[in-house]
Amino acid sequence: MFIAKEIQTAAYLFASILFILSLGGLSSQESAKRGVFYGIVGMIVAILATVLGEGVAGQMYIVIAIAIASAIGLMLARKVEMTAMPQLVAILHSFVGLAAVLVGFGSYLDPETHALQGAAHTIHLTEVYIGIFIGAITFTGSIIAWGKLEGKVRSKALLYPGRHAVNVILLLICIVLGVLFAGQEGTEGLIHLYIMTAIASFIGVMLVMAIGGGDMPVVVSMLNSYSGWAASAAGFMLGNDLLIVTGALVGSSGAILSIHMCEAMNRSFFSVILGGFGNAPTSKGEAKKMEGEVTSLNHEEVSALLKEAKSVVIVPGYGMAVAKAQYPIYDMVQTLRKAGKNVRFAIHPVAGRLPGHMNVLLAEANVPYDIVLEMDEINDDMPDTDVVMVIGANDVVNPSAQDDPASSIYGMPVIEAWKAEKVIIMKRSMSAGYSGEDNPLFYKPNSEMLYGDAKDSVEKILGFLKA
Repeated sequence: MFIAKEIQTAAYLFASILFILSLGGLSSQESAKRGVFYGIVGMIVAILATVLGEGVAGQMYIVIAIAIASAIGLMLARKVEMTAMPQLVAILHSFVGLAAVLVGFGSYLDPETHALQGAAHTIHLTEVYIGIFIGAITFTGSIIAWGKLEGKVRSKALLYPGRHAVNVILLLICIVLGVLFAGQEGTEGLIHLYIMTAIASFIGVMLVMAIGGGDMPVVVSMLNSYSGWAASAAGFMLGNDLLIVTGALVGSSGAILSIHMCEAMNRSFFSVILGGFGNAPTSKGEAKKMEGEVTSLNHEEVSALLKEAKSVVIVPGYGMAVAKAQYPIYDMVQTLRKAGKNVRFAIHPVAGRLPGHMNVLLAEANVPYDIVLEMDEINDDMPDTDVVMVIGANDVVNPSAQDDPASSIYGMPVIEAWKAEKVIIMKRSMSAGYSGEDNPLFYKPNSEMLYGDAKDSVEKILGFLKA
């Protein structure tokens, strides 16, 4: 059973519109669910239109492969916790890169490729070469990103003298290989493809290895963009218009998101592409020594502070996600709001390890959107806030970002929690954040530590509040 070319084109156009609506829906929390639905429907239409298109052979095998892959995807989606979602996204990006590499080699070995003549043949070989190059970088870079997020690879940046020069030299070698590859007859250019793929894979590894753990959310976003361009390149190789459009949508949206995140972290967008940003301080000198004394409270004392407070701001972080504390936190928020207190959440653009990670977790606990505010919306209110509760966050409230030029996160905008009258920091220990930087906030005179598991601590505080 095949569908006419005209029907397939119309289906591709309809799917493209749905993908655009999906991206539009994902721009806000209120419409995100609708956006996801549009994306699902669009993908179903795209798959059916492609599988049932003219000239497609072995449809039964394709359907079986899709069924097996869908079953695996469903099991993974049910098994993976929200805390591990960044790792899942990173490893899925690697699949897109690997697919682009395989499609590139398959297209090059296809006899129809070598039946082309003149400019058409050269253009197609260029598409193959660029597609494999981007795909290889995306594949290995995403695996390293997954490893850093999962803790399998050290989060600290791997830096060595002259790394940028090495990358430039390797890029020039790939360009020379590309010129030689385009001039080969038949499949004699395979050796050039093999060498370029190995070099591109190495570049992907070193680009991400050179980036510190604190900047991994931006890396995941950038790899998302790379995977989109890799998919678009595969679309050119296969002559599939929808794949070209879809890849371009993913690539451009990922790049735009990365630009916004770089602005939020005071980073250079081009440094993201080149790798190795955010690791060295902006000016030389020794890091500031921690001054002051760390003091702590118990759960009953924290509840007493909350009872007296009129304005409360909660800053969630990755520790909240690990402890699954968002549910009791919202119960606590409801209790405080019923008592007439102004309670809001402050979300940093890169809180957690994925853009929007905290927003999704809070939405999962049915926290109202109107009390979830971004960093820029809440910072001006900090001096008038009675109590700030930092729950499992670290780097996003680190004052070193503003006053310590020797810090690796210097220049990154942060939530200015220390300006509140009282700061309660809920952590398991005094360990540093994902960036590896110590936090002077712990030592400030208006800050108190509350040690322990976030969920357990909030439940105990809630018990005292209700009592």
